Formats: sequence, C-alpha cells, structure tokens
Amino acid sequence: MANWDHTTDVLVVGSGGGAMTAALTAKQAGLDVLMIEKTEYYGGSTALSGGGLWIPNNYLLQRDGLDDSLEKARTYLKNTVGDRTPQALQDAYLENAPEMVKYLSSNSHVRFHRSVGYADYYPERPGGTADGRAIEGSPFDGSKLGADFKQLRPMSIKIPAGLAFTASEYNKIGMITSTWAGKWVALKVGVRTFFNMLTGVKLLALGQALVARLRLSLKDEGVPIWLNTPFKELVVEDGAVVGVVAEKDGKPFRIRASKGVILAAGGFDHNQQMREEFQQAPVNHEWSSGSPGNTGDAIQAGMKIGAKIDLMDDAWWGPSTVPPNMPVMFHVGDRSYPGGIMVNAAGKRFTNEAASYVEVVHAMYEKNSAEVPHIPATFIMDSRFRRKYIFGTLFPMQPIPKIYFESGYFKRGDTLEELAQNCGLDPKNLAETVARFNQFARNGRDEDFHRGDSAYDRYYGDPTVKPNPCLAPIEKPPFYAVQMVPGDLGTKGGLAIDEYARVLSADGSPIPNLYAAGNTSASVMGNTYPGAGSTIGPAMTFGYIAAKHIAGGKIRPIGRLP
Repeated sequence: MANWDHTTDVLVVGSGGGAMTAALTAKQAGLDVLMIEKTEYYGGSTALSGGGLWIPNNYLLQRDGLDDSLEKARTYLKNTVGDRTPQALQDAYLENAPEMVKYLSSNSHVRFHRSVGYADYYPERPGGTADGRAIEGSPFDGSKLGADFKQLRPMSIKIPAGLAFTASEYNKIGMITSTWAGKWVALKVGVRTFFNMLTGVKLLALGQALVARLRLSLKDEGVPIWLNTPFKELVVEDGAVVGVVAEKDGKPFRIRASKGVILAAGGFDHNQQMREEFQQAPVNHEWSSGSPGNTGDAIQAGMKIGAKIDLMDDAWWGPSTVPPNMPVMFHVGDRSYPGGIMVNAAGKRFTNEAASYVEVVHAMYEKNSAEVPHIPATFIMDSRFRRKYIFGTLFPMQPIPKIYFESGYFKRGDTLEELAQNCGLDPKNLAETVARFNQFARNGRDEDFHRGDSAYDRYYGDPTVKPNPCLAPIEKPPFYAVQMVPGDLGTKGGLAIDEYARVLSADGSPIPNLYAAGNTSASVMGNTYPGAGSTIGPAMTFGYIAAKHIAGGKIRPIGRLP
C-alpha cells in the first residue's frame, strides 16, 4: 500500500499495562514508537484493575528471603495450567517475568511492592506457596502527570479525590470491625486522604498507579499516545504485516510500522456477538468489568489474515452483581467473610464460596441446568454479616440504600422462609442448607466444600473467628440476599502466540512482524488462574518479550534496583 500517512518502527495498538510496557521497552532500545488507543482515555482494563502482577521468583521475594525458584514455579504451573498451553510459552513467561520487573524498576518510574500474604490461588498444590508471588504498583501522585492526568481512564466507581489504598490495605480495612490492624490501617488511610485533600496530592493506587507510572515513563521518553484513534485493520504485503489502517479524525489513516506491530488492545469483553459465538450461555457483556473499549477489534483483525485463535470460550471469570445506577460489581474478598453462602435456584450450596473467583464461576457454569439454574446464583447473608463486613461498596454498618431494595438488587426477609419466598427459592431447602452450614461453622469444618481449608480462602477470612476464619453461622435476622452472575475482568481467549509473543498462523508458523500481548492473545494460563495478577503479569511480560524480540535482544541494560 502506497502513500502512508505516518511511518514508525513499532506501532503498539492499545494502552494498558502490556501495551505500555512494550512501547517503553522498544523506545528505550532506540526504536521509534507510536501508540494508538481507540477511546478518549489511556490505561485500558489495567487502569480499572487491582494492578497486581503474579511474578514468581521476583526480586522482592528474594529480598525478603522467601524461598522461590524457576523450578518451583514451573512445578506449580504444571499442576495448575498443565499442558493446556505450550511448555515453551510457560517457560518464556517464568523466565522473563522477573526480568521484566527488574527492567521496569531500574529503567522507569514504575515501582512495585509485595502483596504480602496474598497466597497463590492453589497454594497446597505442588510448587504453590501461601506467601504468594503477587506484587503491585506502588502508590503514585497523579499530579506529576500534569495535563495527562485527565486522560487516565477513571475507576468505574467514583471515589473522593485523594482517597487511595493498596490491595494489602484493602484487605486489612475489610477487618475494620474485627481487628486492631483493620482499625489502624483505616485510620492511616483516612489521615492520608485528609492530608492529600489539603495539599492537592492526587494519590493513586492499584491499577491506576501502575498505569500512571508507566505513562510518566513514556512521557519522559517522548512516546506519543494518540487517543480517539481506533484500529481498523492490518496491512499485509508478501505475507508480512507492514502496518495498519486506523481511523483519525473520522477518516482512514494509514500507519506504516517498519519493524513490527504489537496488538495489546484487550479482549472482546464488550462484544456481545463474539461472546455469544464463542462462549457458553448465559453470557452478557454488561456483566464484564473490562474496559468498555474492549470489543475484540484486534482479535478480529488477526483472524481476518489467518491467525490462529485459542481459549475463546474462557474468561477471567468472577462472581459479580449488578447494582442499580452503578457499574457491575466484581466480588473478591466478601465471599470469604464468615456468615455468607451462595446457593442455586433450589436453595442449595454448590461450591466453596471462598475459592478463587474463576473457580466459583466455573462451578456456576458446570452445574447450571434448566432443571436447577445456577445462573444467577444467590448470595445469602445475615444482619451480623452486614454489620461486620464490607459487601461490594457497602461498608460495615452502612445503611443499605433504599434503591437497592426498590430495584430488587437486595432482597430482605425477617426469617429465612420469608427471604426464600422473596427470592423465589425453595424455603425448605434453604432452611436445611443454612442449618447444615451453621453446624459446619460451629465445628469449624466445611464437610461439603472445604471452605477455609486453603490458605487462599483464609486470606480474606476473619482471623478473630475461630476455629475457621471463613465460617460463621447465618442466624441473626433480618436476612439479606443478592443475585450473582458470571462476570469477568476480561476475556481470556485471543490470538495464539509463541514464546516470542509472535502471532501464529493457522499452521503454527509465526506471522512476520505481528505480535500480541495481554487479552488480545490467548493466555499462557490456560483455563486456570494461578494467582493474583495472572492477567497483568503476562500482559506486561509478553509486551516486554515482543519489544525485546523486535529489538533483536538489544534493549537497555537492567540498572540499579530501588
């Protein structure tokens, strides 16, 4: 195609963690880099996330004297992911992920800290660890971004200016009514927020902090991000990708990429047609917590030129609720708090509610049937639960908004029988289910689903509840219920890649000059979720690998670590 409108060495499509890491690494290798983003904000789903990265054998673990190794991590993936993804792909991740963290920590504004105690999601399996391998981007003052701060994708839920807390702090705050540590951390966050409001500090944490740190690093290196520039199609000459057609100012805009195109534009979270084509019913794009711009454009463009796809039927699932006049709510820790259960349409438990979020949704789909629907499931709690613990955006003792009841989001009953009737559940089954669960709680052992046995379950449990921090009787009226649907953090399937992040054709050979990372690519994690940060960790790592491969391995050396 002649008459290019713009020429660069490397074009990166997307602006989340994977895209930004790829662009920064390529630029620091001396290449000319351009990023394009279809929406008015940069940050993608990373900016909406908890900002965690699952990085085995990272230098922060080593610095703290914790035992981890490449072999231990390889054993763990063998016992979680198995052979669902190629060994070469798994090894590429495990070998490059800790290197990527060192690279960013020494060559950019990105700083990480450990999510202390956040166990692997299957810590009891060979190679797993209760210490966890998760790290997260450290808090950051967004005012350092200047005018670019306003273009950072905002969180789905509006929070007061200056209020920010890390994942570890959130876990402690969840115990504000139970532990002194919870009260202390809540006080610390409150004082910090007050100080930030007085001084004008725009403190960011979680995914927002990670993205902001990457954006400032890109800004320092002079990497442009063209917002409101949707990617349309790949341009191929003699079997190799040579550029793309985008849309700029409402018109086609041809961009030549002489060394490579890196697709890191998210999955197909909000493309209902694709979800219905590839995923099992029921599925609804409105249940997804992924970035609204994720409509599968890059995946479709790859498919159009013959790229291989994989894992299209899967997603980064998690039980979610749909509050009135609010974005969908992805539930993580509150399912583990003692005094709540999930039941199917027959009023019976069907899974370990405190298991990893992807496992809970897998159970919803696997057991769902016309005879006994498990989608939606119903979360049951008593008034003690509501008084003591966070649920969604509701803090302990916070009155439940009237609109929650008027809209049907929350159901209430003075007795379990009344609650069952209000929810359309079998009253006898629900009463028997709760009675059985209450006996488990008193004994401290869930004989049906082993809730609280795993270190992962206990991470979000209440340490003051004995003998099992995840189990407490459901017995204090009034009782409440909320329906849960199979939501997600994004889709998991996409373009198949090799160990160099090169997109593969249907015959398994790499398509020259085309790379993919993040949810545009089929996940290295297969159908599992090994630990917190198994989405962003691989996204940034394979973005790093792609840039390194394009640069022929000649990237900026790793410097002194902070």
